[in-house]
Amino acid sequence: MPEENRQYLVRLGGMSRMEQALITQLSQGELQEWVMKYAALYQEMMAYYRCAMMAVETKFNVLNEELSLRYDRNPIESVKTRLKAPESIIDKMTRRGFPLTVESIEKNIHDIAGVRVICAFPSDIYKLAEMFLRQDDIHLLERKDYFEHPKPNGYRSLHLVVETPIFLHDSKRMMKVEVQFRTISMDWWASLEHKIRYKKDLVLSEAIDQELLNCAEVSAELDRRMERLHQSVAKLNGG
Repeated sequence: MPEENRQYLVRLGGMSRMEQALITQLSQGELQEWVMKYAALYQEMMAYYRCAMMAVETKFNVLNEELSLRYDRNPIESVKTRLKAPESIIDKMTRRGFPLTVESIEKNIHDIAGVRVICAFPSDIYKLAEMFLRQDDIHLLERKDYFEHPKPNGYRSLHLVVETPIFLHDSKRMMKVEVQFRTISMDWWASLEHKIRYKKDLVLSEAIDQELLNCAEVSAELDRRMERLHQSVAKLNGG
């Protein structure tokens, strides 16, 4: 494909971000082969991930409604969803040396569909995760507890990779979804840390890295202190 045609395709309306990213990054031969074989399949795959993401989000909304009725407070502060950007998919597959096929993407990337659940306290996260995993159509594939083992930068959360069915008009399909549980304070820290660290293509100094880590430690300490206060008040109320 001549370069001028490549740039023309990028400017065309109605083209998905995945297709635009592929057009600008793949060689002419790779691009032609991918478009012929996988473009429609990729669109279909992403639609399935979107359905799985909505199904998991609905599960937490149902839990949210039930817990609101049963208790004086609700452990779920908010539920957010995101579908992994096509540029991120391409970058991750390329860095790991995997082929850019639909089958390879489904096999090797587990966080295309993501659901983030924000809770008030760390204890709420474990209780909610237990409720979620007890559901008979949720199958746990991977669990990473960054509260028990924080990342080197201080990040704390609970990550689950689960498989859940989506029901199509004539079949059932199992899809992977990553669920992240964060406290309010850690979600705030992680969002700002991402902006500070990745907004510009800069290598941060050790002093800045250390200050970000210190802020994460402060955030974790706030979680512990607020949870102790919550437990003390609950005891006073007979809870």
